[in-house]
Order: sequence, then structure tokens, then C-alpha cells
Amino acid sequence: MSGVARRVLSLAGRGPVPSGPMQDQGGSAEFVDEVDGTVWTVDLDFLSSNWTCIWDRGCKGILEEPSPELQQGCCSVGAELFDADEGMRVAALAATIGPDRFQFHADAVDGIFADETRRFTRIVDGACIFLNRPGFAGGAGCALHLAAVDDGDSPIDWKPGVCWQLPLRIDRPAPGTATLRRWERSDWGSEGADMAWCCTEEPETFVGEGPVVDSLAEELEAIVGPEVMVQIRTRLAAPPEP
Repeated sequence: MSGVARRVLSLAGRGPVPSGPMQDQGGSAEFVDEVDGTVWTVDLDFLSSNWTCIWDRGCKGILEEPSPELQQGCCSVGAELFDADEGMRVAALAATIGPDRFQFHADAVDGIFADETRRFTRIVDGACIFLNRPGFAGGAGCALHLAAVDDGDSPIDWKPGVCWQLPLRIDRPAPGTATLRRWERSDWGSEGADMAWCCTEEPETFVGEGPVVDSLAEELEAIVGPEVMVQIRTRLAAPPEP
């Protein structure tokens, strides 16, 4: 498991394992992580759906007006970094990417962060500094993602956590509890109301060839850990109750 995955798991609350069976309710399931006692609530409806990312295939983006031609997806804003360690990791990896794969390599000489807090990546020409634009000879899309694939690594180990986790979201409403669900428009805050964002709420994204639990299996396991992943698959495989 990657360092990123271990950091995600370390956020889980600690507490005693509740007695009695955990229940499935409607399109969700509730169960206990036998490793650390976290009580998980999981959105089974979304994990069993055929949602897929449609970046560069009609994604409307997150500007006020639909802008599929820009191919910015969710990258019109800088990525929010989890902590200082993640910032240092991303910066170190960015320094290894050459200009043939990193369109804004020259801009990165002045830094990849928005300010001295080093909590957000810079915006260059209207989007994240790492977003190679359509027509760039080195390939459109995230320079970190492309470089990871070039090196035979998982993009999870290169990209900011928020970038590879979306459209999955973890809420921790109380110590010892965690909810795994789809990202929603409201999660963007007040700005979300005016976004053209269609990611998990419009039918055009539910066109994948298989369920999310398979298409995002690597991301899911990195977020929840292998033990919880087994429980999720078990719940999804169980026949519906009469």
C-alpha cells in the first residue's frame, strides 16, 4: 500500500468495535472495520453504478458555463493539498518531469504553489499548473498523471489526494465513524450552485462498461484499506433481501 493510502487510513477514528450486527439500509451498508473498529457507512448504489469519468469526452467542467472544449474537467481550480508532506511529495515529483511532458514547466520554475502556505497548486492560464491543454505535443491532461504512467507507477502515488479520490468522498462525522459516498455539487461549497458541473448527478456520466467498485478498485482500496474493500465487495455480491 502506498504512503498516500496509509495517510488516508490513519485518519480513521479509533474506538471499540460495536456489538451486534451491522445493517444494510436501502442503497447503503454499515459495517465495522475489524482492523481499527471504524464504523463505515458506504454508498452501495454509487459503487454498483456504471459511473465513469468523461474528461475529454464531453465533461462540462466546473466553470459557470459548460465548457467541454476546454477539457479542464475539475482542474479549473488549483488542487488543495492534504498537508505539508503531500506538498513536498508533489513538488519533488514535479521537479522530475521534463518540458516534453509538462506544458507549464517554465512557469514551475517560479514554484507550483499558489502562495507561501503551499496548500494549493498554482493557477496558470485559467487552470491548474499541471493541466496540459488540448493540442500540447506531450499529451493533454494532468502532467503528474502522464509522468506516473510513463514511469510505470500508479498515478495515486504522484497526484494530490483530492485529484485521484474524486468522485469518491470520505466524511468523518464523529470519532470512530466514516462515510464513503459520491462527491456532490454541494461539496463544492457556495460556488457549486453556479457550476456547470455534471459529474455524479447527470446521466451522461453513467455510461461506463462496469461498476465503480471495479473501475475505481485501486482508488477505493487506497482510501478504505483492503479489509474494508473485502466487506464492500461482499455486500455488493450478496443477493437482495426479499
